[in-house]
Amino acid sequence: MQIISNIALISINETLLVQLLSFLIFLFIINRIMFRPLQNVRSERVNYMDQIKIDTQDAAKELETLTGQLKAKESTVRNQAKKLKQEVEESGSMQADEIMASAREQIETLKETAQGEVEAQISEARKHLQKESETLAVNIMEKLLERRLAS
Repeated sequence: MQIISNIALISINETLLVQLLSFLIFLFIINRIMFRPLQNVRSERVNYMDQIKIDTQDAAKELETLTGQLKAKESTVRNQAKKLKQEVEESGSMQADEIMASAREQIETLKETAQGEVEAQISEARKHLQKESETLAVNIMEKLLERRLAS
């Protein structure tokens, strides 16, 4: 056997070709096993993220339309509530006016009956006072004259 001493770092011989061929096979295998699946996963992830962005934009647009519809409904409900409030206030003021009118009529009726009763009591008191004043006047005259008056 012959010992070959070679000082060069790379020698071109059969081993170089075997190493090159094994490296190319390794690259082919690693590409099939590792790089392609990673690229597929990456592209799927990018597509998924794009779809999420599109869905988010659609949801935002739908939210804006729903918000607009909700504001429109709120506006109509507020207007209806205002009208209903005005109707209730008008109805209440009409009822209050009716109640006040009936109360005034009752007060007027009570006032008239009280006035009639007072006038009746006054006339009765006048009659009674008339009799008493006549009696008192006769008594006073009798005492002043010191004699009895015929009535």
